[in-house]
Amino acid sequence: MTLEPRPTPAYLETTSRPEPDMLHDAITAFTKTFTPDYRRVLLRSVGLAIGLVIVLGIVAQGALAHFVNLSWGWAETLIDIVAALGLIVGGVFLVPPVTSLIAGLFLDDVAGQVERTDFPHEPEGRALPVARSIWLSIRFFGVTLLVNIVALLLLLVPGVNLIVFYVANGYLLGREYFQLAAMRYRSEAEAAALRRRHAVTIFIAGLIIALVVSVPILNLVTPVFATIFMVKLHKRLAPLGARAAASAAPSSPAIGTDR
Repeated sequence: MTLEPRPTPAYLETTSRPEPDMLHDAITAFTKTFTPDYRRVLLRSVGLAIGLVIVLGIVAQGALAHFVNLSWGWAETLIDIVAALGLIVGGVFLVPPVTSLIAGLFLDDVAGQVERTDFPHEPEGRALPVARSIWLSIRFFGVTLLVNIVALLLLLVPGVNLIVFYVANGYLLGREYFQLAAMRYRSEAEAAALRRRHAVTIFIAGLIIALVVSVPILNLVTPVFATIFMVKLHKRLAPLGARAAASAAPSSPAIGTDR
């Protein structure tokens, strides 16, 4: 008896090779980030990111002042200066976890706009349930924060810290943003299977996001840029038929919108 091979699930099929168009999508996503269509959510995202980074900096400064107490005035002044410079450098390592936390709040706004303007003839995805989106964002924030603390501790090891920063954040940011974009059209298990199937492509896309994250000031736009970029990448990787079938599920309220 001959066994028929099991067909590949629709959500694991692909319509084309996305690699040649990935850089174009990244450039397009970066350009769109600053257009009027995304300006409102960009300003909200940047404002929240700055606020969170300031709060984390104040907490770090307070912890340092509490545990390091010297009786010499000049020594305390020197430590304050070194700590301030350290917080500026450390801010680069704090942005990835901060932006990962913000992503879950604004993703549905940004993704919906991309789907409506760039793919008007395809069904729009559904927003994640509020509680699920918040939980995924908090969980990812914890993991990313831990990884970037390790990268920060390796700051004195030339080369190694950069490798850890880009490889770890390339993997984590690519994984998170693609998963969130894919879950607008499919279940979490299907999104994870699609991500694993295209792990190398998504990792390369994550490296592009990590490159933006590593540039001070510019990294504040990461949630909007990365969402636009990953929505486009998901559209390339996932077949239209699977997206259309998945989009028939009931919609849930979006997060971070004025409703």
